[in-house]
Amino acid sequence: MKPNYQYPLDMDWTTAEMIKVTTFYQLVEDAYEHGVDRDNLLAAYRGFKTVVPDKATEKTLGREFESVSGYSLYAVVKEARAGSHQKIKVQLS
Repeated sequence: MKPNYQYPLDMDWTTAEMIKVTTFYQLVEDAYEHGVDRDNLLAAYRGFKTVVPDKATEKTLGREFESVSGYSLYAVVKEARAGSHQKIKVQLS
């Protein structure tokens, strides 16, 4: 388990938007730590994309998240999209 850290968030987001983004971040953490349901993860990613539709901002948030957590948003989404198993678990590289 990682020490406490703050998720990269935009203070201009609404509470509902922050919930969508933090839900996705939590599932990314779970994908590394315990494994997650693929459909739940992809649904959370779709919610994240409604808040962060552009790739540049997504990449910036992804880099910030990885720097504080050690976990890659990109690797988890890639694994979920490519995988055929219902539960996905990502290994740290």
